Amino acid sequence: MGKNYVDIENDSGETLRYRKHANGRGLIAHGAKVHPSAIVETGAYVEPRAQIAAGVHVGHGAWVEADAVIGAGVQIAPHAHIGPGAAIGANAKIGVRTHIGDHAMVAVGSLIGDDETIGDGERIATDRRGLRLAA
Repeated sequence: MGKNYVDIENDSGETLRYRKHANGRGLIAHGAKVHPSAIVETGAYVEPRAQIAAGVHVGHGAWVEADAVIGAGVQIAPHAHIGPGAAIGANAKIGVRTHIGDHAMVAVGSLIGDDETIGDGERIATDRRGLRLAA
């Protein structure tokens, strides 16, 4: 039986240990909290101190950086990037190749389309169609 973890060296030369998540085999860094019911697909990374709630789906190749908080039922499409300290409200949907900036906040139930960029520190809320609401 193969090992259930992978060691990866970061840009600073530090070695980080990632375990393979039981649902999807994505890589979860030591210190990240991922609910057992969440799905983290192969090729996805969840960095230290990130928190992922129940029912979340993190797609193939997505990256959830350190200190990000992902609410219950969130859908993160393949190759999306959630920046450090970002917060995604419950039941939001994040599109393919979308980038959520550092410390950005996406409101509960928001729909962020494919290939979008939410800037660092930006706060965004949308309706069910993805139309932005006034802040």
